[in-house]
Amino acid sequence: MAELAGSTREPLPGAEMLGAADPDEQVQVTVLVRRAATAPADDSDVEAVRTALASRGLQVLRVHAPSGRVQVAGRLGTLAAVFGAQVDRVRSNDVEHRHRTGPLTVPDELDGVVTAVLGLDTRPQARPHFRVAAKPSTSYTPVQVGQVYDFPAGTDGTGQTIALIELGGGYQRSDLDSYFSGLGVPTPTVRAQSVDGAKNSPSNDPDGPDGEVALDIEVAGALAPAATIVVYFAPNTDQGFVDAVSDAIHASPAPTAVSISWGQSEDQWTAQARTALDNAIADADAVGATVCVAAGDRGSADGAADGSSHVDFPASSPHALGCGGTTLQNDLETVWNNGTDGGATGGGVSDVFGQPEYQAGIPATSTGRGVPDVAGDADPDTGYQVRVDGQNLVVGGTSAVAPLWAALIARLAQALGRPLGQAQPAVYPLASQFRDIVSGSNGAYEAGPGWDACTGLGSPDGTKLLDALGQSPL
Repeated sequence: MAELAGSTREPLPGAEMLGAADPDEQVQVTVLVRRAATAPADDSDVEAVRTALASRGLQVLRVHAPSGRVQVAGRLGTLAAVFGAQVDRVRSNDVEHRHRTGPLTVPDELDGVVTAVLGLDTRPQARPHFRVAAKPSTSYTPVQVGQVYDFPAGTDGTGQTIALIELGGGYQRSDLDSYFSGLGVPTPTVRAQSVDGAKNSPSNDPDGPDGEVALDIEVAGALAPAATIVVYFAPNTDQGFVDAVSDAIHASPAPTAVSISWGQSEDQWTAQARTALDNAIADADAVGATVCVAAGDRGSADGAADGSSHVDFPASSPHALGCGGTTLQNDLETVWNNGTDGGATGGGVSDVFGQPEYQAGIPATSTGRGVPDVAGDADPDTGYQVRVDGQNLVVGGTSAVAPLWAALIARLAQALGRPLGQAQPAVYPLASQFRDIVSGSNGAYEAGPGWDACTGLGSPDGTKLLDALGQSPL
């Protein structure tokens, strides 16, 4: 057996050990197969994985060569033996789930062929980046925010698809009908897509994941009402996250934009899962999709208590359009920072990913990929009017900025007659077409002229961006 690089899992702090997991439990895992950049996995590698795992009593359920995924099922005891794992049951945050520590192994003949095995450990991998306002000083409909940001006239997302990634919760059709009717906007076409057994499952708790789902649909739908919105529901695990993003990007028709409002500090991911998700996001450019990801709502520390700065992943993926947050008051914007309890935009410099070419020349990113790339209103105190579980609420967080940018990308693509794909190489040279945010801090980083680790290039001026993009090919 060969150790699988990057597979080591650390113990989950505060988890209550409940004993060994049931070896007879039927479990499905996702095995990632090596591939060159965004090319499909090689047929011979896929066959080697299929043969090796089937010979050891596992069932191959699905092979998806374009994303390099092989989905495998079997008894947990068999899977644990094949991949060298000790799997226990634990309780954390009132949720029982499987838990493992240490590295995984793979059969010798798969050494170097398999790059990740996801799904044995089912600890919650990400958190939604939204906050419900208690007493907002002001609030906006998404349409009003789009007007502030001068979304291009004559565009509504016609012919475009926006994919939303959700790791919990659900929506109610009656909420959507009521909400969009109140805005005077046609209810968009919204379709739920199941991933790894998860479904649209409203909990009737607006402070839970339902709030995230409603925010994403209602912001994207209000700003691009003619686009088709596909909501991918997946388990909140590293396996579910990777499978949801891969399924969304490789869907037919391909999405114009993917919005992700979930994440976790880079250091809370295994290297294998982080690489697998980064590779999935990289695939988006090949199909013309732009992946918009919330940068987090816990400031430059990303909620860590070690005194250091951390960035949120997958916003820190160099292939994702990281979306930071502002406070929007009377058309004036500053960095969103309401303190430890009130939330603040994420942002900083990655400890994992190097400086991407599109950030070359920015001194602050010389040691790593800088986050975010762009920004938008995220302060709950100047938040978005939404409807969730029958209640009208005001909600903020960088969770709102990802679907806002996804809607803008859809409208830009409609007007240009072409998708943007990975947008950063096109938009970084257009810094002068953004609303530059020069005041405020997210903790360790201060805003200033040009790109900064609080609000990136700034918030959008949609019409200026469209005019500039129309002058230069992507």
